[in-house]
Amino acid sequence: MPALNVEFSERELADLRQIAKERGTSMKALVREAAAADIARHRALKEGAETFRAFFTAHAEEFAAAFPEDEAAPARTEAA
Repeated sequence: MPALNVEFSERELADLRQIAKERGTSMKALVREAAAADIARHRALKEGAETFRAFFTAHAEEFAAAFPEDEAAPARTEAA
């Protein structure tokens, strides 16, 4: 299994040791769980953003009609 070496400050390392001790787990498990939780949160946010974009795109005309003041003004082109 691939591995990763991570450097921590003395304070961070002491805090990790204390948290792992309080939870009755190893530091390795603690750090791995934290990374896995962050990965899951990142994926959920990314999927949520994609779902929102798809919904907004599918209903763009309805949003434009409901909030006309938020519509961008058409771009102006000037003849040279």
